[in-house]
Amino acid sequence: MGQIKSFLSLVKFSHTIFAMPFAMIGFFIGVNEYGLDRINVKLLGLVVLCMVTARNAAMAFNRWADQEIDKKNPRTSTREIPSGIISQTSALWFVIINVVLFFISAYFINPLCFYLSPIAILIVLGYSYTKRFSWICHLILGVGLSLAPIGACLAVTAHFSLVTFLYGVAVITWVAGFDILYALQDVEFDKKESLHSIPVKFGMSKSLTISMGLHVLCTICIVICSYLLWHQFQLRGFMLGGSMSFLTLLYYQHTIVSERDLSKLNLAFFTTNGFASLILALGIIIDFYW
Repeated sequence: MGQIKSFLSLVKFSHTIFAMPFAMIGFFIGVNEYGLDRINVKLLGLVVLCMVTARNAAMAFNRWADQEIDKKNPRTSTREIPSGIISQTSALWFVIINVVLFFISAYFINPLCFYLSPIAILIVLGYSYTKRFSWICHLILGVGLSLAPIGACLAVTAHFSLVTFLYGVAVITWVAGFDILYALQDVEFDKKESLHSIPVKFGMSKSLTISMGLHVLCTICIVICSYLLWHQFQLRGFMLGGSMSFLTLLYYQHTIVSERDLSKLNLAFFTTNGFASLILALGIIIDFYW
């Protein structure tokens, strides 16, 4: 039981809530685009399994790849691999097992998802090395999570959907924006270790502006998606309420994080964004079936 808890902590399993609601948005948009009367529980389970295994693999690989960096950083030196709670070999086997389970799940969904699954894995694993050579690493992280709504819809329909693609773009700008905020706490360490990030490249003040700019782009995407859902499916009250709540929480995090005060970063990064994505998804799903 203790080892299971260690692996759940390694991959921050509770943070699956960031991307999972967007996968559910994509899934239910796909179901309703097809006009299906019943939800395919087996397919839904496979989509959830794909989400969980891909994220487990990505997080564990990130921790494995960053173990030497994490050892040097006082903020991360107590993580499972640097502290010896989980060995390097065990972490790597955990990655391999989850990647295999991801491929198997994609195979049983449909051929298109299976053919695209290696690309998805390359993106979510490749992110771990981007901060070694480029400050656009935040956007690459966003691209990895943006596959959630797009892939979930593909699982149902086997073709691309405009609205889920736009939700994917919203995820890119949303995630990149809050990841920039999170990176503010490691600016001095990253400079010392020659690691790249937008805060390192542009400084704290400009990074806050860039983060806000990305979230403005996210707002535009969410507004367009809301219009498309209203126009295509006649969704109204709950969907609009969820979208407005998401955007309110999106901007709330900018009121509690400043260049002079980073003490509430965890509240902004984890709690606020977790609730935001969950409320957005619930509003859309409830509106589909109310």
